Amino acid sequence: VQLQASGGGLVQAGGSLRLSCAASGRTFSIRALGWFRQAPGKEREFVAILRWSGGSTYYGDSVKGRFTISRDNAKNTVYLQMNSLKPEDTAVYYCAASTNPLVPTEAYRYNYWGQGTLVTVSS
Repeated sequence: VQLQASGGGLVQAGGSLRLSCAASGRTFSIRALGWFRQAPGKEREFVAILRWSGGSTYYGDSVKGRFTISRDNAKNTVYLQMNSLKPEDTAVYYCAASTNPLVPTEAYRYNYWGQGTLVTVSS
């Protein structure tokens, strides 16, 4: 499985960005697809995940109500719409895929990772 992330950039606090993650290769093995982030000096943090079968979504506490994960099945792509961005959302955002049917929120349980995309929120 290969993951290609895009959509990061610089935005002012209160603004919005949309990230995209396109999956290719053995996509039939994917059970969950979503996003983690890592700020300088901090551990990788769970942001949002979508269960590929059924479409259930799960969010980290720090982004609930502001971020929305969605998908385009035909394109094997998930999107992360980020609204009301805060400076503390500044991080490198990583797309991740898991073949684990339990849809874990721990980063170490994810088999595949895309390259990171930097999101910078200025105050």
